[in-house]
Amino acid sequence: METEGGICRSVGRYNPFVKRNSASNPLTERYASKEMSYLFSADFKFRTWRRLWIALAEAEKELGLEITDAQLAELRANAEDINYEDAERREREIRHDVMSHIYAFGLQAPSAKGIIHLGATSAFVTDNTDILQMAEALRILIRRLVNLMAKLRELAWTWRATPALAFTHFQPAQLTTVGKRATLWLHDLLLDYHELDFRLSQLALLGVKGATGTQASFLNLFKGDESKVNRLEQLVAEKVGMRRSYPVSGQTYSRKVDAQVVSALSGFAQSASKFGYDMRLLQHLREIEEPFEEEQVGSSAMAYKRNPMRAERIDALSRHLIVNSLNPALTAATQWFERTLDDSANRRIAIPEAFLAADALALIYDNIVGGIVVHEEVIAANVRRELPFMMTENLMMEGVRAGGDRQVLHERVRVHSQAAADALKSGAAANDLFDRIAADALFGIDRETIARIARPENYTGLSKQQTERFLAEDVDPILEKHRSEIHAEVGEVRV
Repeated sequence: METEGGICRSVGRYNPFVKRNSASNPLTERYASKEMSYLFSADFKFRTWRRLWIALAEAEKELGLEITDAQLAELRANAEDINYEDAERREREIRHDVMSHIYAFGLQAPSAKGIIHLGATSAFVTDNTDILQMAEALRILIRRLVNLMAKLRELAWTWRATPALAFTHFQPAQLTTVGKRATLWLHDLLLDYHELDFRLSQLALLGVKGATGTQASFLNLFKGDESKVNRLEQLVAEKVGMRRSYPVSGQTYSRKVDAQVVSALSGFAQSASKFGYDMRLLQHLREIEEPFEEEQVGSSAMAYKRNPMRAERIDALSRHLIVNSLNPALTAATQWFERTLDDSANRRIAIPEAFLAADALALIYDNIVGGIVVHEEVIAANVRRELPFMMTENLMMEGVRAGGDRQVLHERVRVHSQAAADALKSGAAANDLFDRIAADALFGIDRETIARIARPENYTGLSKQQTERFLAEDVDPILEKHRSEIHAEVGEVRV
């Protein structure tokens, strides 16, 4: 058959076996890992279909149907060697992917072709495969999250007592510590970890439900023996590594499952996006920077620039994933009775792209945290510039203790503070508020007294203690649970 740009010209449809001159997906080619990409590949899907057909046949034999050991052996021998050309040729003729692959499997296992897919409908392989894909993909993401949490934990612990400016409305407010701010990112990830772990724990197979979810075909196969139908469903689940199947369904499992899982991925994207924005602002302040490689180019025009490209990519991909989470939600909301097919095309795009985007986010987030650069002197200089404003209440109290009138001193602080702020806005190198107050006789405070109380660590509240307690009580138990999955390597950024 003639092809042009991957299109079968005689039928006008996409041919997946022709790769040249066709559009590409940046998620697979630039951003996500090969590990995650393979999970949503045609090869993984069709191998899983065969795995499910074999599990079904094995279980049916164990429960008394006339299936021979030789038939099972022939199926198992061809489980991995998929004759794609035969399946594709057949699909061009009958326009049905499941029936085409049953046909192709039967060509390789001729003695078993009559018992492949026995009693099942297409959703047996398609929906069960989707669940198995999502389960494995969630395990990958949970592993990535745990590694990311371990790196953020180290960052928070290392800098738990280092004073830094805290901002509200991106205006200097009070002091926090570098480590305490890192716990805010880490706490978001902790919430995501629990949500992803819960979603994984709740996943179940569609099972063997038949054309409308009633299991009528299987009840007929087992001559009305309900116990065997129930046992068949449990056996199939166990054979493919799942604990259970959903108790009820139509032809497909409820599309709310997809919506809930992708919503959890969106939650991670929200956390990653918040981190990305914070990093971009911190890099503008020159306090904390993402890694920048020796030969990396920041701008084609401005060679001196160190653009936060990693954090910007986080925000870009997060936006895509957050918006994409509407797709499964709307699909779940618009299903008709036991089955309709307007979900299929949408799900083929929305679910894989959600996992691929989440995977890409986890990798680049890990890469940033693994090579993050903290500029302690810049942070300290920024603290010195703003600390005098944050200490005005304390300075008034010192003035009152020296015999001053609080209301009078409040007005003097207002005047001096505005003058010091105006000086900074006019280009002054340092904040001279302390000097102004020391020179004001109404306060009765000398410069030495001011210096004594102007220790930044005295104005960070319980930042250090909160950080230590949070890490010990909330984060460390999870890291210990996943100790064998934590590695020191930093996630790779694929250009």
